[in-house]
Amino acid sequence: MNALARRAAGLLLSSVCLPFAALAADPQPTTEFTLDNGLKVVVREDHRAPVVVSQIWYKVGSSYETPGQTGLSHALEHMMFKGSEKLGPGEASRVLRDLGAEENAFTSDDYTAFYQVLAKDRLPVAMELEADRMATLKLPADEFSREIEVIKEERRMRTDDKPSAKAFELFKAMAYPASGYHTPTIGWMADLDRMKIEELRDWYKAWYVPNNATLVVVGDVTPDQVKALAQRFFAGIARRATPPSKIPLELAEPGERQITVHVKTELPSVVYGFNVPGLATATNPRDAQALRLISALLDGGYSARLSTQLERGEELVTGASASYNPFTRGDSLFMLSGTPNTQKKKTLADVEKGFWRLLDELKTKPPTAEELERVRAQVIAGLVYERDSISSQATTIGQLETVGLSWKLMDTELDDIKSVTPQDIQNAARTYFTRSRLSVAHVLPEESAHE
Repeated sequence: MNALARRAAGLLLSSVCLPFAALAADPQPTTEFTLDNGLKVVVREDHRAPVVVSQIWYKVGSSYETPGQTGLSHALEHMMFKGSEKLGPGEASRVLRDLGAEENAFTSDDYTAFYQVLAKDRLPVAMELEADRMATLKLPADEFSREIEVIKEERRMRTDDKPSAKAFELFKAMAYPASGYHTPTIGWMADLDRMKIEELRDWYKAWYVPNNATLVVVGDVTPDQVKALAQRFFAGIARRATPPSKIPLELAEPGERQITVHVKTELPSVVYGFNVPGLATATNPRDAQALRLISALLDGGYSARLSTQLERGEELVTGASASYNPFTRGDSLFMLSGTPNTQKKKTLADVEKGFWRLLDELKTKPPTAEELERVRAQVIAGLVYERDSISSQATTIGQLETVGLSWKLMDTELDDIKSVTPQDIQNAARTYFTRSRLSVAHVLPEESAHE
C-alpha cells in the first residue's frame, strides 16, 4: 500500500467507524490442482474485466545459495529472457509486447517469479512461452558475458552507490547470523566477478522444474480453461528431483550486535532489527499477527505512536518507521528506523532511548481496545484495497504457496487479525523485543569517519 493510499485510509478510518463486515471483501472462487509432473496450479476467478494475470513461481532465491555462489538466482532471472530452443534472445518479450501484454520478473530471498498481464484470450501465448523457458532455456555463454556486466552495473546503481541500500545490506548480513537471509539477493560483487555460465546452467537444472514451481492464474478465466492449458503446455515437462533445502531458521537469541556504517548521507540514522519468527516458523501463529499489528500501531499513519510521540510530541526524530514481513520461508525481522532531529540537538542515543520507551510501554501496558480496533481497521482496510488488483491477488497467492504456507490464508487472514487481543500484543512485545534478539546499525555521514 503506497503512502498516499495509507494516508487516505487513515483519514477515512479516523472520521468514520467502519464495521469489519463492511471492510471485508468476499473471497473469490479459487481452485487448486497438481499435474502429474508436480506442477501446482492455483486459479482465482475475477470476472470484472476481460484481463488475466499469469505467474510462475519457483521455490528458489538467494536464501538457497551458498557462500561463494551468491547472486545465482537473480542472474538466472535475467538469463531467462535470453532465448530457448524455440525463440532467440528477447523474442518472447517482443511477442508479448506486440500483444499489448505487460511482463516482468522478480527475485527475492525465497523465490523467483515471472509474470504476464494480458487480455484473457492471449493467455495461451503467455503459458506456452513460460513452459518453453522452463523446459528448453538455452543460456548462451555470449549472452551471459554481456548480461553479467548489466547485473554488476545494477548492483553499483542500486546498492553500492545508494547509501540507504548499502547500509541495509550490511545490516542484514549482521542481523541474520545463522540463515541464508544474510545473502544479498543480487549477490556480492566478488561472486558476480567470478560467476561462470556453467554455474547458472547447473542452477537451472537443479531448481527450475515443474515439481518446484507454482503456476498462479487470476482473472477472467475458469478453472477448466486453465487446467486444459496447463495440461497442454506444461504436462510434458518431466519432473526432476531437487536438491535438499532447509527452512532458514535463525538463532532465537543471537545476542546484541551493532555495526557502524559510514555512507554518503547528510543525516545520521539508526536501524533496529529484532530476530522474530515469520508466520511459517511461529510456534503460535497469533504471535506473527500480533507483530503485524504492533508494526501498524507504531507506524500506521498520522495517529501512530512513532509519529505522535517521537516525531511531533518529543521532537526526537524527523522521521521514523516500523516494519515486519510475516510472509517469509524462515524467520523474519521486526524493524525500527529513525533519523534524529538534529535541529533540536537530538542524537542517535536519544532516538534509541525513544524506541525503548515505546517498546517497554507495550510490554508493561497493553493498548486500549479502542486503539487496537483503530489500528486493526486500518490494516484490514489496506488489505482490502490491495486485493482489488488481480496482480496483487496473484502475488499474494504465489508468495504464500512458495514460502510454505497456503493461498487459503489470504481468505482467512482478516479473521486471524481480528482475533488478536491487547494481551497478545503485550505478550509478543515481552517475548521478542529484547536485547538478546537485537541488531543495531548506526548509519553516519562519511565525514564523521574521522571525528
